[in-house]
Amino acid sequence: MSALNIVILAAGKGTRMYSEKPKVLHALAGKPLVQHVLDCATALQPQQICVVYGHGGEAVPQAMRQYAAQFVIQEPQLGTGHAVQQAMPHLANNGNTLVLYGDVPLIQHSTLHQMQQAGSGLVLLTVDLDNPAGYGRIVRNEQGDVLSIVEEKDASPEQRAIREVNTGILLAPTGKLREWLANLRNNNAQGEYYLTDIVGMAVQQGIAVHTVQPAHEWEIHGVNSKAQLAALERARQQVEASRLLSHGVTLADPARIEVRGRLICGRDVEIDVGCVFEGDVTLGDNVRVGAYSIIRNAVIAGGACIAPYSLIDSSEVGADCHIGPYARLRPGTKLHDSVHIGNFVEVKNSEIGSGSKANHLSYIGDSTIGSRVNIGAGTITCNYDGANKHRTIIEDDVFIGSDTQLVAPVRVGKGATIGAGSTITQDAPEGELSLSRSKQTTINGWKRPTKEKI
Repeated sequence: MSALNIVILAAGKGTRMYSEKPKVLHALAGKPLVQHVLDCATALQPQQICVVYGHGGEAVPQAMRQYAAQFVIQEPQLGTGHAVQQAMPHLANNGNTLVLYGDVPLIQHSTLHQMQQAGSGLVLLTVDLDNPAGYGRIVRNEQGDVLSIVEEKDASPEQRAIREVNTGILLAPTGKLREWLANLRNNNAQGEYYLTDIVGMAVQQGIAVHTVQPAHEWEIHGVNSKAQLAALERARQQVEASRLLSHGVTLADPARIEVRGRLICGRDVEIDVGCVFEGDVTLGDNVRVGAYSIIRNAVIAGGACIAPYSLIDSSEVGADCHIGPYARLRPGTKLHDSVHIGNFVEVKNSEIGSGSKANHLSYIGDSTIGSRVNIGAGTITCNYDGANKHRTIIEDDVFIGSDTQLVAPVRVGKGATIGAGSTITQDAPEGELSLSRSKQTTINGWKRPTKEKI
């Protein structure tokens, strides 16, 4: 297969979005429109990707700086042909150039690969629409050969009746594309340089013009308004729901799930309504996710039950754990097997050993907790002194009574018991009962600590 260049046109202002943000940076399924296109382009392993941007200044290059792409500004914006012209000085002359659009986010790798296989010459991606309004029409002769593309504003009534339309996505020999672009003229209703005019040039030179159609119409839908963005979001989520169902996942309602990233599920996974999955999420075999839970960048091992209204963010959940309802696991949380985190319990940057439980109304932050530990209701690890964070260590088989404050840094030894209502400021010895029962005391002249310099 010949070398490939990819040009992504992303300079549109998006006036109908009514936003200061560049149109291609509005999110679909959890990431910017243009990022979907860049991911698809990268999967084709091109020798060069060139993104042509315009409105929004450097916002697009800054937002997409993780990609090995050349960013070129189009100023002023004089049409699609003019936009591709801005990219040409940055492209090697060998091989083919594929033109994509930053506001057409759901184009599939398989469709673009099919275009690469269509034959030498110019390849157009077209689609038959019941309502072709707004699109350029594909004009063919009696033998079915493509003659030209006519933009709707320039089309005759007979041409407007044509249902096969141009998607704008095309593949052309780079050398020929450079030649055709140099010969574009703007004598049309818009006064712009149309990329589509290269089709007529190819026909005049006797170069073959091939057409390919996508497997799904939604692949070529663009975004020009918030209404179109919302409609495409629904289409994207329906596709994702169908994929999950085909892999054996049970969805209480396929119309009420949001996947804003990548969701990988094992066997016999059940997902209730209103759940949101963001980033990279893996659910093991027999995981159940309760209604309206939000899971972000997390790994949930087999047999875990996530009760309704739970939030799990950048955490690891072991096998057969029970989380929630109304629980929150914040970044850096690691739960070993058979851990219970109950209602209104928050865990942050902590590791909790197997069989341990915090079932009610507790905060566990910056802690290392062993196995078979019971955390009573209302327990708090006081990890922040007003300036710096400190760690709490609770060893195996500890029982923490209700309404306890553990003032870090502190260690509770193996098998120790902490009496309810205690404030623990010193290490509690192994196997002993520790508690505090004292009157309120004021310490005169005490100074709040200052932040340590690193």
